[in-house]
Amino acid sequence: MADEPSLTRWSFLDFEMFYDSKFGRKKEPEGSTNGEADVSTNGSANGTNTSLPEMSIYEQHRNQGRSSVQTNGVSTAQTNEKPHKSLLPAFESAEMRTLAESLSRDIVRGSPDVSWDSIKGLENAKRLLKEAVVMPIKYPKYFTGLLTPWKGILLFGPPGTGKTMLAKAVATECKTTFFNISASSIVSKWRGDSEKLVKVLFELARHHAPSTIFLDEIDAIIGQRGEGRSEHESSRRLKTELLIQMDGLTKTDELVFILAATNLPWELDAAMLRRLEKRILVPLPEPEARRAMFEELLPSVPEEETLPYNLLVDSTEGFSGSDIRLLCKEAAMQPLRRIMGLLEDNQELVPEEELPKVGPIRCEDIKVALKNTRPSAHLHAPRYDKFNTDYGSQILQ
Repeated sequence: MADEPSLTRWSFLDFEMFYDSKFGRKKEPEGSTNGEADVSTNGSANGTNTSLPEMSIYEQHRNQGRSSVQTNGVSTAQTNEKPHKSLLPAFESAEMRTLAESLSRDIVRGSPDVSWDSIKGLENAKRLLKEAVVMPIKYPKYFTGLLTPWKGILLFGPPGTGKTMLAKAVATECKTTFFNISASSIVSKWRGDSEKLVKVLFELARHHAPSTIFLDEIDAIIGQRGEGRSEHESSRRLKTELLIQMDGLTKTDELVFILAATNLPWELDAAMLRRLEKRILVPLPEPEARRAMFEELLPSVPEEETLPYNLLVDSTEGFSGSDIRLLCKEAAMQPLRRIMGLLEDNQELVPEEELPKVGPIRCEDIKVALKNTRPSAHLHAPRYDKFNTDYGSQILQ
């Protein structure tokens, strides 16, 4: 460390380059005198060949900014190309910019590859989501004045019914900037940082509009306020800032959607319910949806015994989508258990290429799986129906 300059004489770029080379984030360029890597005209730094999918959104935009400048300061971008939008808006302080950089890592890169057709059933929920999110982006001409797009959408229902799958479908179909936000993204141990994170989040969303902010398990972030003395002051400030930012979205023309999901809608604050204008029930799958799930997860094998789909549909009343997947997994384990029993009886180790093939699923395997699998959320289904009657959004034919 004797030959290294004192920290008090370092600029920010010097310290950044020293930190990167010290901790192995990238190689320090040889022969660089100003602390920055020489950038070639094709946008790759010397000694680095990192592919874009392996880097975060922040690093991609940072490298884009560096790759567009040659060593002589002349831009390599073509004059007729559309300039790239900056990753971060202009913030009032370096602290807010640092918070924005941390939130930028919650932007979903690429497509989740979940289409509407891959979600079985839930036609009412999919139709309401298309009306609230997809159509305003495709046909903005019609959604003006009184028909301004909905700003807040709540997906509620029993666990395992497909609320997160619907959010992935929105991220796939809408082609918007998708922020996947959880409680850990906007809750900080430092006093005042939680409120700043919420403010920065909405500024980022407006900057990258059209965008969608997905708040999963929103009841963990904004429950009912004033419940006894258990609510901490910082938690109340966080809830207040979130409510203020959501209500402030109506003052701008940017398309920013709030998509929230919860299993406990009755624990949400009344002010939050008012801001979540569309409240969509994601119910337990109906018989047609359950049959489609079974046919996809347990397809019939040609020249083998046809599986009793009618028995499966009639015996799974009250099952959620995740319960049905567990049932199919249990049925698929039965042929494997028979093979495992034979292999355990054999004391010799069988080579991998000589292992026997797993046989098809039989009707008795289905019956065993039905006996060993129970629904997980059917007891609370009437409570969700009552909440949907009181607060839910319906389609009037």
